[in-house]
Amino acid sequence: MTSHISRASSSQEVSDGSALEIDNVLVEEFQKRVMTWWEKNARTLPWRDEPTPYMVLVSEVMLQQTQVNRVIPKYLKFIEIFPTLESLAEAETKRLLQVWSGLGYNRRAIWLRDAARDIVKRGEFPQTSEELCALKGIGPYTSRSILVFAFNRDLAAIDTNIRRVLIASGFANEEMSDCQLQAVADRLVLKGRSSDWHNALMDYGSEVLTSSTTGIAPTSSQPKFTGSNRQLRGAIIRHLTCTDSLSIESLISNIIEEGINPDNLESILEQLIEEGFVERTVNFEFRIAEC
Repeated sequence: MTSHISRASSSQEVSDGSALEIDNVLVEEFQKRVMTWWEKNARTLPWRDEPTPYMVLVSEVMLQQTQVNRVIPKYLKFIEIFPTLESLAEAETKRLLQVWSGLGYNRRAIWLRDAARDIVKRGEFPQTSEELCALKGIGPYTSRSILVFAFNRDLAAIDTNIRRVLIASGFANEEMSDCQLQAVADRLVLKGRSSDWHNALMDYGSEVLTSSTTGIAPTSSQPKFTGSNRQLRGAIIRHLTCTDSLSIESLISNIIEEGINPDNLESILEQLIEEGFVERTVNFEFRIAEC
């Protein structure tokens, strides 16, 4: 793999104190190659059709740790039921978790509603990374993505696909720190078309420079789901959203019917109660807590 990176004294500084230099001609050639491919091969994704700040926020939170093909139908249903920030801010917890069911990591749904409530209270959508990161469930990557896709800001947001494209194209390497990789991505942004540029890079990484064709591994991988406590947590929440309340015996029976091991059910129920997802009734049954 040919590297397009060199060190010089008259270019962008990176975290190790040296400077990053990428030839302008190489940058322009790379941008042209990616955009030419993308103009003919762009994926059709529902959140790209109407990238309002709210819809971008929803899609970006859903896409955290979840594959695109799983997000698409859940996103469409979510926007149908909660079409605005205000409708999401007013959502009942049980209904919210019912709609979210199947995406996993249920706390993301609660944090998304908390973010909607904060934004409604503010009276305007945050437009800086600092303001966005102050919202529940929003970190540096998601804040940058929202600014890119909702406001076309000339920033760089690096997901797994984009990282792989930068490495496979010779602009980065697998040993780079996050700060060094960010400096490269910042240098390569197609100014004035940041939203299109990021969509193009993501599609290019998903369809052309894939992990199998490049051999470039992601920096992290999701833990096994089947048989995990995460699977059991999800099953408990799912069953409780489908009824008013359930006894522990009914919960165990339902979960066994799904083929899930209920051994840790009681301890996970206690965790869910502590986290505010679940509460005990006066009849010692369990139900979704309204929060």
